[in-house]
Amino acid sequence: QVQLVESGGGLVQAGGSLRLSCAASGRTFSSYAMGWFRQAPGKVREFVSVVTWSGGNTWYADSVKGRFTISRDNAKNTVYLQMNSLKPEDTAVYYCAAARTTAQAMDAIPSFIKDDNWGQGTQVTVSS
Repeated sequence: QVQLVESGGGLVQAGGSLRLSCAASGRTFSSYAMGWFRQAPGKVREFVSVVTWSGGNTWYADSVKGRFTISRDNAKNTVYLQMNSLKPEDTAVYYCAAARTTAQAMDAIPSFIKDDNWGQGTQVTVSS
């Protein structure tokens, strides 16, 4: 497993932007698919976005498509989530996750659950 530490959360007004970062330890970071999930109070954790090990393919939940962009820098062992045009319904704790999978798109989600490799989360609050 890799150790994951998120940062970049905070309080922002609706329409604003934030950039989340997830720093990973370990020399095998580039072999992991990386994902972002979020959990709002009283709700289940939900998928936000995933990027393959190479960074060549990305997928997004419909609720964030066109507003959020996931990227990774394997040289820095870091994955990012650029969040633009934020809405109050984006308020949640955002978690970074890693999974050893070559599955594509939403097919990768079970691997994140199975591998159970999560960061501690970072709070994002969007005010109206």
